[in-house]
Amino acid sequence: MSLSPSTRPPLADEVTAKLRAMIHSGEWPLQQRIPPEPELMATLGVSRGTLREAVKALAHSGMLEVRRGDGTYVRTTSEISGAARRLFQDHTAEHILEVRLGLDTQAARLAAKNATSDDVTALRTLLATRDQAWRSGDCEAWARADWAFHERVAQASGNPLLHELYVSFGPALHQDLLAQQQRPGFDGLPLEGHGILVDALEAGDAEAAVATVSRNLNSCAEWLGA
Repeated sequence: MSLSPSTRPPLADEVTAKLRAMIHSGEWPLQQRIPPEPELMATLGVSRGTLREAVKALAHSGMLEVRRGDGTYVRTTSEISGAARRLFQDHTAEHILEVRLGLDTQAARLAAKNATSDDVTALRTLLATRDQAWRSGDCEAWARADWAFHERVAQASGNPLLHELYVSFGPALHQDLLAQQQRPGFDGLPLEGHGILVDALEAGDAEAAVATVSRNLNSCAEWLGA
Protein backbone atom coordinates (compact mmCIF):
# COMPACT_ATOMS: atom_id res chain seq x y z
CA MET A 1 0.00 0.00 0.00
CA SER A 2 1.42 3.39 -0.97
CA LEU A 3 1.85 6.09 1.61
CA SER A 4 -0.60 8.96 1.64
CA PRO A 5 0.77 12.52 1.60
CA SER A 6 0.09 12.77 5.35
CA THR A 7 2.15 9.65 6.19
CA ARG A 8 4.91 9.87 3.59
CA PRO A 9 8.34 10.69 5.10
CA PRO A 10 9.74 14.14 4.30
CA LEU A 11 11.63 14.16 1.00
CA ALA A 12 14.86 15.21 2.72
CA ASP A 13 14.63 12.11 4.93
CA GLU A 14 14.25 9.90 1.85
CA VAL A 15 17.26 11.52 0.20
CA THR A 16 19.28 11.17 3.40
CA ALA A 17 18.47 7.44 3.47
CA LYS A 18 19.53 7.05 -0.16
CA LEU A 19 22.83 8.85 0.41
CA ARG A 20 23.43 6.81 3.57
CA ALA A 21 22.90 3.60 1.60
CA MET A 22 25.37 4.71 -1.08
CA ILE A 23 28.01 5.36 1.57
CA HIS A 24 27.34 2.17 3.52
CA SER A 25 27.50 0.03 0.38
CA GLY A 26 30.92 1.39 -0.53
CA GLU A 27 29.66 3.02 -3.73
CA TRP A 28 31.40 6.13 -2.43
CA PRO A 29 34.77 5.07 -0.93
CA LEU A 30 36.12 6.41 2.34
CA GLN A 31 38.09 9.65 2.14
CA GLN A 32 36.85 10.23 -1.43
CA ARG A 33 34.80 13.17 -2.69
CA ILE A 34 31.17 12.45 -3.50
CA PRO A 35 29.70 13.58 -6.86
CA PRO A 36 29.04 17.35 -7.24
CA GLU A 37 25.65 18.85 -6.42
CA PRO A 38 24.35 19.15 -10.01
CA GLU A 39 25.05 15.48 -10.67
CA LEU A 40 23.39 14.35 -7.44
CA MET A 41 20.38 16.61 -8.02
CA ALA A 42 19.88 15.04 -11.45
CA THR A 43 20.43 11.49 -10.20
CA LEU A 44 18.04 11.83 -7.26
CA GLY A 45 15.58 14.18 -8.93
CA VAL A 46 15.58 16.68 -6.06
CA SER A 47 16.18 20.37 -5.57
CA ARG A 48 19.42 21.88 -4.32
CA GLY A 49 17.79 22.78 -1.00
CA THR A 50 16.59 19.22 -0.36
CA LEU A 51 19.98 17.76 -1.28
CA ARG A 52 21.83 20.19 0.98
CA GLU A 53 19.50 19.35 3.87
CA ALA A 54 20.29 15.66 3.44
CA VAL A 55 24.04 16.28 3.17
CA LYS A 56 23.91 18.48 6.26
CA ALA A 57 22.22 15.68 8.23
CA LEU A 58 24.91 13.18 7.27
CA ALA A 59 27.65 15.69 7.98
CA HIS A 60 26.17 16.23 11.45
CA SER A 61 26.21 12.46 12.05
CA GLY A 62 29.88 12.34 11.02
CA MET A 63 29.49 10.31 7.82
CA LEU A 64 30.26 13.22 5.50
CA GLU A 65 32.63 16.19 5.74
CA VAL A 66 31.85 19.38 3.83
CA ARG A 67 35.02 21.23 2.84
CA ARG A 68 34.31 24.72 1.63
CA GLY A 69 35.65 25.36 -1.85
CA ASP A 70 36.64 21.71 -2.27
CA GLY A 71 33.56 19.48 -2.00
CA THR A 72 32.04 16.89 0.30
CA TYR A 73 34.00 13.81 1.38
CA VAL A 74 33.11 10.46 2.93
CA ARG A 75 34.47 10.27 6.48
CA THR A 76 32.90 7.03 7.77
CA THR A 77 30.56 4.33 6.52
CA SER A 78 28.01 4.60 9.34
CA GLU A 79 26.66 6.93 12.01
CA ILE A 80 28.18 4.64 14.63
CA SER A 81 31.65 5.25 13.21
CA GLY A 82 30.98 8.97 12.94
CA ALA A 83 29.92 9.21 16.57
CA ALA A 84 32.89 7.13 17.66
CA ARG A 85 35.32 9.43 15.85
CA ARG A 86 34.00 12.37 17.85
CA LEU A 87 34.10 10.42 21.11
CA PHE A 88 37.69 9.30 20.62
CA GLN A 89 38.83 12.92 20.60
CA ASP A 90 37.74 13.22 24.25
CA HIS A 91 39.45 10.09 25.58
CA THR A 92 42.98 8.91 26.17
CA ALA A 93 44.81 6.18 24.28
CA GLU A 94 44.63 4.07 27.45
CA HIS A 95 40.84 4.34 27.58
CA ILE A 96 40.53 3.41 23.91
CA LEU A 97 42.83 0.41 24.42
CA GLU A 98 40.75 -0.81 27.37
CA VAL A 99 37.62 -0.79 25.21
CA ARG A 100 39.50 -2.48 22.37
CA LEU A 101 40.46 -5.28 24.73
CA GLY A 102 36.81 -6.19 25.15
CA LEU A 103 36.05 -6.03 21.44
CA ASP A 104 39.22 -7.80 20.31
CA THR A 105 38.83 -10.72 22.68
CA GLN A 106 35.19 -11.24 21.78
CA ALA A 107 36.01 -10.95 18.07
CA ALA A 108 38.76 -13.56 18.50
CA ARG A 109 36.47 -15.89 20.44
CA LEU A 110 33.74 -15.73 17.78
CA ALA A 111 36.20 -15.87 14.87
CA ALA A 112 37.63 -19.13 16.23
CA LYS A 113 34.16 -20.55 15.72
CA ASN A 114 33.13 -18.79 12.51
CA ALA A 115 36.26 -17.98 10.49
CA THR A 116 36.36 -19.60 7.05
CA SER A 117 39.38 -20.84 5.12
CA ASP A 118 39.12 -17.66 3.03
CA ASP A 119 39.34 -15.58 6.23
CA VAL A 120 42.47 -17.44 7.34
CA THR A 121 44.08 -17.02 3.93
CA ALA A 122 43.24 -13.30 3.88
CA LEU A 123 44.68 -12.83 7.38
CA ARG A 124 47.95 -14.55 6.47
CA THR A 125 48.18 -12.41 3.33
CA LEU A 126 47.66 -9.23 5.34
CA LEU A 127 50.39 -10.27 7.79
CA ALA A 128 52.78 -10.92 4.89
CA THR A 129 51.99 -7.45 3.53
CA ARG A 130 52.48 -5.92 6.98
CA ASP A 131 55.81 -7.70 7.47
CA GLN A 132 57.13 -6.61 4.10
CA ALA A 133 56.07 -3.00 4.70
CA TRP A 134 57.78 -2.94 8.12
CA ARG A 135 61.03 -4.35 6.79
CA SER A 136 61.06 -1.85 3.92
CA GLY A 137 60.39 1.06 6.27
CA ASP A 138 56.99 1.94 4.78
CA CYS A 139 55.24 2.92 8.02
CA GLU A 140 51.98 3.99 6.37
CA ALA A 141 51.61 0.68 4.53
CA TRP A 142 52.55 -1.22 7.69
CA ALA A 143 49.89 0.59 9.76
CA ARG A 144 47.23 0.07 7.07
CA ALA A 145 47.96 -3.66 6.84
CA ASP A 146 48.03 -4.08 10.62
CA TRP A 147 44.68 -2.34 10.98
CA ALA A 148 43.20 -4.31 8.05
CA PHE A 149 44.28 -7.51 9.82
CA HIS A 150 42.42 -6.66 13.03
CA GLU A 151 39.38 -5.45 11.09
CA ARG A 152 39.28 -8.76 9.18
CA VAL A 153 39.32 -10.70 12.44
CA ALA A 154 36.29 -8.69 13.58
CA GLN A 155 34.59 -9.41 10.27
CA ALA A 156 35.38 -13.12 10.64
CA SER A 157 33.55 -13.09 13.97
CA GLY A 158 30.30 -13.34 12.03
CA ASN A 159 28.73 -10.60 14.17
CA PRO A 160 28.00 -7.60 11.90
CA LEU A 161 27.35 -5.24 14.83
CA LEU A 162 30.65 -6.10 16.49
CA HIS A 163 32.36 -5.62 13.13
CA GLU A 164 30.76 -2.19 12.67
CA LEU A 165 31.75 -1.11 16.16
CA TYR A 166 35.28 -2.32 15.55
CA VAL A 167 35.57 -0.44 12.26
CA SER A 168 34.88 2.76 14.21
CA PHE A 169 38.30 2.34 15.84
CA GLY A 170 40.04 2.57 12.48
CA PRO A 171 41.15 6.21 12.45
CA ALA A 172 42.17 6.21 16.13
CA LEU A 173 44.11 2.95 15.88
CA HIS A 174 45.83 3.98 12.64
CA GLN A 175 47.14 7.21 14.18
CA ASP A 176 48.16 5.38 17.36
CA LEU A 177 50.14 2.83 15.35
CA LEU A 178 51.98 5.57 13.49
CA ALA A 179 52.83 7.28 16.80
CA GLN A 180 53.97 4.08 18.50
CA GLN A 181 56.31 2.98 15.71
CA GLN A 182 58.40 6.11 16.24
CA ARG A 183 59.31 5.10 19.79
CA PRO A 184 62.69 3.38 20.24
CA GLY A 185 62.46 -0.38 20.66
CA PHE A 186 58.95 -0.72 19.25
CA ASP A 187 58.28 -4.18 17.78
CA GLY A 188 56.26 -3.81 14.58
CA LEU A 189 55.97 -7.56 13.97
CA PRO A 190 54.68 -9.16 17.18
CA LEU A 191 53.52 -12.78 16.92
CA GLU A 192 51.14 -12.35 19.84
CA GLY A 193 47.71 -11.28 18.63
CA HIS A 194 48.77 -11.79 15.02
CA GLY A 195 50.51 -14.92 13.72
CA ILE A 196 49.64 -16.95 16.83
CA LEU A 197 46.07 -15.67 16.57
CA VAL A 198 45.71 -16.88 12.97
CA ASP A 199 46.98 -20.32 13.99
CA ALA A 200 44.39 -20.42 16.78
CA LEU A 201 41.58 -19.36 14.45
CA GLU A 202 42.57 -21.98 11.89
CA ALA A 203 42.53 -24.62 14.64
CA GLY A 204 39.19 -23.37 15.99
CA ASP A 205 40.77 -22.87 19.42
CA ALA A 206 38.82 -20.04 21.07
CA GLU A 207 40.78 -20.13 24.34
CA ALA A 208 44.12 -19.81 22.57
CA ALA A 209 42.75 -17.04 20.35
CA VAL A 210 41.54 -15.00 23.33
CA ALA A 211 44.76 -15.64 25.27
CA THR A 212 47.07 -14.35 22.52
CA VAL A 213 44.92 -11.25 21.96
CA SER A 214 44.97 -10.51 25.70
CA ARG A 215 48.74 -10.90 25.88
CA ASN A 216 49.22 -8.59 22.91
CA LEU A 217 46.95 -5.82 24.19
CA ASN A 218 48.29 -6.06 27.73
CA SER A 219 51.76 -5.63 26.25
CA CYS A 220 50.47 -2.56 24.39
CA ALA A 221 49.09 -1.18 27.67
CA GLU A 222 52.48 -1.61 29.34
CA TRP A 223 54.11 0.09 26.36
CA LEU A 224 51.77 3.08 26.63
CA GLY A 225 52.50 3.38 30.34
CA ALA A 226 56.25 3.16 29.89
